[in-house]
Amino acid sequence: MIRSLLTLFACLATFTLHAEDPNDGKLRIIVFGAHPDDAEYKTAGTAVKWARLGHHVKLVSVTNGDIGHWKEAGGPLAQRRAAEVAACAKKLGVTSQVLDIHDGELLPSLENRKLITRVIREWKADIVIAHRPWDYHPDHRYVGVLLQDAAFMVTVPFIVPDVPYLKKNPVFLYSSDGFQKPYPFTPDIAVSVDGSFDQKLDGLHELTSQAYEGGASGSAEYVAKDVPPATDEVARRAWLKRRWGARQGSEAEKYRDLLVKLYGEEKGRAVKYAETFEVCEYGRRPSAAEIKQLFPFYDQK
Repeated sequence: MIRSLLTLFACLATFTLHAEDPNDGKLRIIVFGAHPDDAEYKTAGTAVKWARLGHHVKLVSVTNGDIGHWKEAGGPLAQRRAAEVAACAKKLGVTSQVLDIHDGELLPSLENRKLITRVIREWKADIVIAHRPWDYHPDHRYVGVLLQDAAFMVTVPFIVPDVPYLKKNPVFLYSSDGFQKPYPFTPDIAVSVDGSFDQKLDGLHELTSQAYEGGASGSAEYVAKDVPPATDEVARRAWLKRRWGARQGSEAEKYRDLLVKLYGEEKGRAVKYAETFEVCEYGRRPSAAEIKQLFPFYDQK
């Protein structure tokens, strides 16, 4: 009963927030991650670029992350992680939401299909981003399945009929991963996050339980040996920048040809850090011209 009420309150809060937004013609982007860190890790740099142009971005954690730590769990951890992503969203200039589903227990059920459909409709999304349905973690995989299941249902009038259906299907995208089977991630879109990288790091710095404590894969030994202490914030931030610089730098190098195609030879070759996305064939299929409208920063860095 309590869980159902929390879900209802979350949905109502989201609807109220959206109802107060002006119909300003700006893009509306929603990103689904399985846990309170996934959407931030995969898309924060691009989210910052959208937000700086006045577009509306929401980062959604589909589960509450309540087993995602080596030392603590349950309600206190869920509350801690919800506070972390809220603080991160504030640094990024976006909105966050955590759904009331236990970490490790997400299933591609009818109930959850309707929930994801509802959240997308309430945000009136133009772009929807999530994991691919092939991943090491079952929650990640099932977020991808739910994304696919919602890609048509958001336009169907008589499912979740209490929320107005979308008359224009959003563009559905996958965030990047390194998995090879049944087929490797093949991006259609690459975004330079050079100019937003430091702000992304400011946001990720707030995700203490994951960024510095290692989440479910951490340990006391890892924290003591590998991570600068919380009392030395300068060293911590430098450590975080090295890790994420390598990660986003590797993504830029791997997809250099796509960056050159989208930015031109000179700008594309100069990109240091990138985030990349693959178009899901189940949603609207954007043309090359529409991709540049949906990602309106290819004349920037």
